[in-house]
Amino acid sequence: MKNQLLSSFVDVLKMLCRRFPVATVRTRYFLRFGHFPNLKHPQDLNEKILHLKLYSDTSSWTRLADKYKVRKYVEKCGLGDMLIPIYGAWSRVEDIPFDELPEAFILKANNGDGKGTNVKVSKNRMNETDWQRLKRRLQRWLDDRYIGSLSAEPQYKDIKPLILAEQLLPNNNGETSLTDYKLWCFNGKPFSFLTCSNRMDNGYQVELGCYDLQWNFQPEKMVPTKHATVARRQIPPPQCLQQMIDAAHKLSKPFPQVRVDMYEVDGKVYFGELTFTSLGGMMNYYTPDYLQEMGKHVTFPKHK
Repeated sequence: MKNQLLSSFVDVLKMLCRRFPVATVRTRYFLRFGHFPNLKHPQDLNEKILHLKLYSDTSSWTRLADKYKVRKYVEKCGLGDMLIPIYGAWSRVEDIPFDELPEAFILKANNGDGKGTNVKVSKNRMNETDWQRLKRRLQRWLDDRYIGSLSAEPQYKDIKPLILAEQLLPNNNGETSLTDYKLWCFNGKPFSFLTCSNRMDNGYQVELGCYDLQWNFQPEKMVPTKHATVARRQIPPPQCLQQMIDAAHKLSKPFPQVRVDMYEVDGKVYFGELTFTSLGGMMNYYTPDYLQEMGKHVTFPKHK
């Protein structure tokens, strides 16, 4: 009964967020930062992301936030060799041919925001109860048609839910999890890296690092949060640092701001995703000064 009441409350809250996105953004921003965002004349990166998602044409975001459809865009940019091999995409759990999939793979929701919408599968470690639990989890992903509603993220609301099965990339030697190299790009120009390492499987605990394009370590530009710690030591630069920068330049050209997320395994770069609304435009792991600095590099196109 308690779970049903909680589920009903969340459903009502999602409906209100869909109907009143500006009020949703203002309220959530105030609860996090203690003041309202400047949506009319945005200054820092958070405010500019919020302005773009509320007032600009985000129709292309929907296609490119879809982890399945974005693959065509990556190929169109001449970067198809960066795509992680895929085994299939399905709109129904019962259609997934688990017996035909390899021993180890990763399942993802194509409309997921990365928080609990991917799971690694090792078939030889699964019993019948594990399979039933996994299938129920996948069905919940398919049933959630607007994952970003509570943050008023418009790009997710028109994505048709699918379950993707991809090749499981191995961790590099010495890594407890695969490192994410997230490259901020403003008006088509790469600006700085955000690294995510030592990530927990639930996606909510991670170690963050900040680097410029020359891989100078800049921990002073970050602050710890409830779900993230700031790296104390510099990690080695990716072997393909310049290749990542060049790829991000190509992929980010059409957009005032976007984050291009990539991986590197055994000296090869893999595309992760394009992120248009990092943490919903309410990032609290950067210092206010650095958010202001990044915001200065974002200029808007003319839009209604």
